[in-house]
Amino acid sequence: MPIGDNLPTPSEPSFLNLFEPPPQLIEPAVRACRLFNTALDIIFYDVQTLAAQLVEKDAPMRAREEKPPSRIVQFDAISDPEGSLLLIDANTAPYVHKYTNVELFLASPHPETRAVEIATITGVGSSALGSAALAWDISIALGKPVLAIVPGYGMADVILQALGGWFGFGLYDYLHAKSLIQNAIANAAPRTAGIGRQLSASTPDAKTLHGAPVFRHGSGSSDVLHDLLLHREAPFKLLVGHSKGALQIGNAIRSLPPDRVHDLSVVTLGCPISTDVEGVSFYQYLGLFDALGQLNMWGHRPEQWTPTWHSTNPMLPPAMAAGKYTVDAFPVGRPAKVLGIEIPRCCL
Repeated sequence: MPIGDNLPTPSEPSFLNLFEPPPQLIEPAVRACRLFNTALDIIFYDVQTLAAQLVEKDAPMRAREEKPPSRIVQFDAISDPEGSLLLIDANTAPYVHKYTNVELFLASPHPETRAVEIATITGVGSSALGSAALAWDISIALGKPVLAIVPGYGMADVILQALGGWFGFGLYDYLHAKSLIQNAIANAAPRTAGIGRQLSASTPDAKTLHGAPVFRHGSGSSDVLHDLLLHREAPFKLLVGHSKGALQIGNAIRSLPPDRVHDLSVVTLGCPISTDVEGVSFYQYLGLFDALGQLNMWGHRPEQWTPTWHSTNPMLPPAMAAGKYTVDAFPVGRPAKVLGIEIPRCCL
């Protein structure tokens, strides 16, 4: 069956469904793996600061006996295998907006969805918690809203992680392993292949195989970022990727028209990527003690070696200061020119 455009109707029959276990039996295992990765997010991202500051900002509402908005730190959010778009603004209540459909985000009438100029992607299997923590750090440093692309987590991620995805994400990206595994699952068990893929399936140019979403640019996060860059009225001006998230940014921008990446800036943390995209400015950091990043750099050299390891969590030094490094990546005066921001004195 050829790959088609967008998802079919849920009622479309398929004889393959007769030979696969119900998704209700598979999803709990996927959720358990996602929850395990959430625990790892606490190591690699500044989750403690995010949680503490959200509690502090919600305190006035609790004092007035008002119900605060649901938060990404709640159990159902951190175990959810589905991806999402989190619009993070550390300076403006309610601080976190969640979107689960790319087309609805693109068509949203709310001005903040069109005004956001910065997007981030985190590393292998990261949950909403880790994605939000990285975006929160950068939002505080730049004083601007940030769109965090939360990777969906499905069976292809479970298999890839079992094969050592943490240590070989550079190799697997080169081999397009995730796309091949997703295609194989879609061929054999299309309903199972749909777990964790609702966000990437909602992109305007989504593709399917036997009704299950498949990847066009190596992963769901790359597909989402590619379509956001392609279809937004105002393209992003800054992309920040940590670990495997840097590779996903590289895959997303590689096939875009030149006018959609003109004057785009990319900052990578812990995984240098190829800089062969014309019109894009790259600034890349890699830690001297970052074995994971060095294992997956594949000959791509960073602009700056830092005395850090792979984590961005200041509770576990020597960690990368994601917000400060993003600020420092710009030449003097460039942040104000490119992003229209005034760098907080604390970050200079």
